[in-house]
Amino acid sequence: MSNLFCYQCEQTAGGQGCQGKAGVCGKRDGTALLQDKLTGALIGLARATGGREGVPEATHRLMVDGLFAAATNVNFDDDAILELTGRVIREKEKFGRADDYDMAELWGANEDVRSLKSLILFGVRGIAAYAHHALALGRSDDEVNAFFHTALRAVGADDYGQDELLPLVLETGKANFRCMEMLDRANVETYGTPRPTTVPLAIEKGPFIVVSGHDLRDLKLLLEQTEGRGVNIYTHGEMLPAHAYPELKKHGHLKGNFGTAWQNQQREFDGIPAPVLFTTNCLTPPKDSYRDRIFAASVVGYPGAAHIGEAKDFSPVIRKALELGGFAETRAMAGINGGSEVTTGFAHGTVLSVADTVVEAVKSGAIKHFFLVGGCDGAKPGRNYYTEFVKLAPQDTVILTLACGKYRFNDLNIGEIGGLPRIMDMGQCNDAYSAIKVALALSEAFGCGVNDLPLTLVLSWYEQKAVCILLTLLSLGVRNIILGPSLPAFVSPNIVNYLAENFGLTPTSTPEADLAKSLGR
Repeated sequence: MSNLFCYQCEQTAGGQGCQGKAGVCGKRDGTALLQDKLTGALIGLARATGGREGVPEATHRLMVDGLFAAATNVNFDDDAILELTGRVIREKEKFGRADDYDMAELWGANEDVRSLKSLILFGVRGIAAYAHHALALGRSDDEVNAFFHTALRAVGADDYGQDELLPLVLETGKANFRCMEMLDRANVETYGTPRPTTVPLAIEKGPFIVVSGHDLRDLKLLLEQTEGRGVNIYTHGEMLPAHAYPELKKHGHLKGNFGTAWQNQQREFDGIPAPVLFTTNCLTPPKDSYRDRIFAASVVGYPGAAHIGEAKDFSPVIRKALELGGFAETRAMAGINGGSEVTTGFAHGTVLSVADTVVEAVKSGAIKHFFLVGGCDGAKPGRNYYTEFVKLAPQDTVILTLACGKYRFNDLNIGEIGGLPRIMDMGQCNDAYSAIKVALALSEAFGCGVNDLPLTLVLSWYEQKAVCILLTLLSLGVRNIILGPSLPAFVSPNIVNYLAENFGLTPTSTPEADLAKSLGR
């Protein structure tokens, strides 16, 4: 095994694991090794805290930052990772002596044990992303924080087998549900209840800034700092749902959405006459044509990229926007299918406000089935499956969607049912919480279990946040999920069989076959 070994994302080389000098994501072998050392230090910190009570908030925050920094497409900066690792080691020493963990032990373990430990490790990296957003809004949860330490001690334990690890896999899902609930509440209390909003894809002439990632607080602060400066703001990727929050959309210079999902950024940002601010993950190595206009915030890092500190002074970004000047004329952009606008804002607050209409539409037969088609997008061939699935879905079905996977079809016009659009964008990946809330409410209205609803989940995954969402659904007992475009490389055949037998988890096949199976038609 070479220094680089990584199989935590869906696009991993050969469907087995990235090895050699660089990963598919652009991560170099040295960077991968440093991220392993960071993770080993975090496990050492978890060992040192030993499940004790009264661990300081600063320790939990450092744990969250460290886990998030090792997620896919977050930090490519060796110096930043080394600095963070040093902080983790110094924090560990405050609690007494504890050894760091050698990640080579995990990668060389029995494949089923490695598989379960990977589900836990990658799951908590995903949860850490959501905890990070909540911390930005001053929210934290003692149970979630404690679980990070519990989970990492399990990953580093030599004497844990399947009997000990399987329950922890589902506990990871439960912890994520609690974390998503906390973040949802924080977002609504801070920015208001999302409302359905149509977002243009055209870019107006003049200076502008593109904001990527997921952090709504960074966007809010940037909007405040650019007020009256003659600089327009555009969202990118998972920031699209920001347009639905009243406290964000009240800023008139939040104009629209630039481009599509994260994997297209090298093409869409090529020569862009504006800076791009990456607030969280979904950064790919930039081309030379826009390398000098990349700005990173929080735990995001790339060698040579300007970094916005904790003070959140976005003056350098604003100066760069004014210097570059933007487009000379308004530029029309289009979605993947040629659409000129997209709609977002169908979070649980909106959908449940019309629950009576939805229930009546189901009872009358106007709505025969719901599909949740969403998750991560990616560049690997096969993701046109999701576009075709939505196009082929019968007119008496509704498509709920979330996360950046929606860019495959969210610019399609597939009509309405009873005054409701057939495609309802529920928000970011963390807004899987909204989908779960809606499903639970519908099951209560119909007096049945979630698995008895006319509902099929068709999920696309790419990175660790999708992993923890999948574990949340499994922890809630949701069955018959269709997952694609390929199964995770880190899930061994025995564990795949376990998930198939106990939860009905199946890989995607063809849109036609999966639709027919779901609808029984």
